[in-house]
Amino acid sequence: MAHIDNLVDRIADPALRSQIADEIAKLVERKDFGLVFQRHQPEDVETPGVKPRRGDRARLRGDTTKKDYLVRSTRAGRASLLPLDSGRQVVSGAVPEEREFDELVVVKDFDYPIYPGLQLVNELRCGGDKPSHIVINGENYYVLETLLYTHVGKVDVIYIDPPYNTGSDDWQYNDRYVDRRDDFAHSKWLSFMERRLHHARRLLKSTGVIFVSISDHEQAYLKLLMEQIFGPSNFVDTIVVEMSTTSGPKVTNAQQGTIVKNVEFVHIFRRSADFDLVRHSPLYDSTPQWDTHYTQWLGDDGQLLSFAEVMLEDNEVGADIRRFGLLEVSGRSAGKFNIGASMDKLLAVSDAANRFVSSNLDRIARLDNLPASCRGMEAPVDGWVEVQADHRTYLLTKLRTGTLNQVYSLRRNYRMSDDYRPKFGRTVIRGDLWKGFYQDMGNVSKEGGVAFTNGKKPVRLMSQLIKWANNAPDTIILDFFGGSGSTSHAVMEMNAADGGRRQSITVTNNELGRAASDALRFAGRFPGDPEWEVGGVFEKITRPRLETVVTGLRADGKRVSDGLAENVSFYKLTYEDENQVALDRRFHAIAPLLWMKSGARGAVVHRGDDAWALPEDATYGVLFDVAAAHNFADAVTAREGNIQHVYVVTDAESAFQAAVQYLPPSLRFSTTRLYSDYLHSFEINGMG
Repeated sequence: MAHIDNLVDRIADPALRSQIADEIAKLVERKDFGLVFQRHQPEDVETPGVKPRRGDRARLRGDTTKKDYLVRSTRAGRASLLPLDSGRQVVSGAVPEEREFDELVVVKDFDYPIYPGLQLVNELRCGGDKPSHIVINGENYYVLETLLYTHVGKVDVIYIDPPYNTGSDDWQYNDRYVDRRDDFAHSKWLSFMERRLHHARRLLKSTGVIFVSISDHEQAYLKLLMEQIFGPSNFVDTIVVEMSTTSGPKVTNAQQGTIVKNVEFVHIFRRSADFDLVRHSPLYDSTPQWDTHYTQWLGDDGQLLSFAEVMLEDNEVGADIRRFGLLEVSGRSAGKFNIGASMDKLLAVSDAANRFVSSNLDRIARLDNLPASCRGMEAPVDGWVEVQADHRTYLLTKLRTGTLNQVYSLRRNYRMSDDYRPKFGRTVIRGDLWKGFYQDMGNVSKEGGVAFTNGKKPVRLMSQLIKWANNAPDTIILDFFGGSGSTSHAVMEMNAADGGRRQSITVTNNELGRAASDALRFAGRFPGDPEWEVGGVFEKITRPRLETVVTGLRADGKRVSDGLAENVSFYKLTYEDENQVALDRRFHAIAPLLWMKSGARGAVVHRGDDAWALPEDATYGVLFDVAAAHNFADAVTAREGNIQHVYVVTDAESAFQAAVQYLPPSLRFSTTRLYSDYLHSFEINGMG
């Protein structure tokens, strides 16, 4: 506090000094409850390839001390620099020094706006008119800001698997690896997550949901952080996922009394209560145990019989019951078969019993409470009757006590399971304990045909989370810690399974692990150099994996599958000069954003010599010259309503409104003025 008081005393204006002192006093008196952590300085990111401009912050490429400079001026490929102190102020009395552009790397600070574009790296068109899956290589905070322009309030499901902050070289903060010796590792991680989760919340639909995988190292703090951002009432559940078993090296630790770690967690938060309006699909796990409530048999003549007695009377099943000594030997039940005590034993040893059950799923039944819609109806005692209510068919019986019950058959409990190896049989509805994913982890290295040893999650985990949350065929799923691309892979396989048109957006970067990056730096290679970029996650893992998933061909030419009928576009995030954008000189960089904003279907509109562009397979059009607004409107009308968005390039709001007036009001589409809408959006985002 003494340091703050000294700073306040240096304020020249006495009125302002007094006001600030009062506000600080209020903050000191305020008590914080819940999650309290030290918010660290804004993150920054080095941007190789971006030309320095006056006023930029820059560093010398390869400088491991991360010393910052202010770009004082630029001319003819050279920059004049002034050194900055730790407070980012110019060092008093410093002498400017000259550096070539290629010696420098510009540093972007998260507290200031950026103006993004996208550079196409590759695209695969194997899915007809389906929306394209989007894969973006870039700093995920800035990509999230980009998506706030294209997808605010449009995303159905977010799944992320962020760095777990275990100090194992898996996470960088301000381009520095954070390890367990860092006294501020915990609060740095929370600051890092907080900024991204705020953006994520804005991207979700009101019916949307976010899943976050995490280990026990940060899961408790993450839950508090997410309650702070999404609201405690929007916490849905925490899933416990069995990711390993006590085997291998873990056995020794366990034998010595250590409680080994076999699970990870998935926190689930909804955007709002509207999430509950979405139909959630139950997931089913197979179970070897017999549900002992199934004791009834639906006779042909409407009688309700004992299933145990029917089995005993069957020649093959009855013989096995006797052969394996499963009859009761004493008491009032002597000579009878007890389902509760012996059914699991019978099914374990008798093929005849298993065949009998499988072929009589509609006859084996249990009793349950009466549906409200069936109240007042009649049914026979010790018998069953079929009735209709609310456009549904029910089976009813009356107990000897006079109570009506519903009867439903075992077939409702037999279905394909959602196990690692799905099978048709007895199932239970899965709760918040997701068992058996250690089986997936034993084979996860084979998924997608690429090796990825650092935290690769199985495709089944993502696909089943999505299936439970929102199994609609047109959902949009975002993963902004994309890693190897498992989420996109999962979405593509879901589409292949049911003919859906789901769209994934995957955000990753092109970072290298510490060992690889240290070796390259020692060799004089730095981010932006070809030797560096070729070994990064995006280029070496994510892109080859998803290309293999779609085409069926591995990078070495080996065919591993028939591929999938999907479209996917790979982009690199670029940082644009807002003045060049405003002057209409960077349309090619902005064009993919307009395409994404319009649904990412069909062609990306490119600029030609014409006054407007409206490709046949595009879902949007761009008017470059407002003088041609009338002809453009005629062309839009002729497309019979398949245009969803119209962009008008003009500096003047009046010209924009005049051009829009030509468009037919009967057609429903959005209109946007370029480039003011784009520039204003990122000016606002940069202030967040």
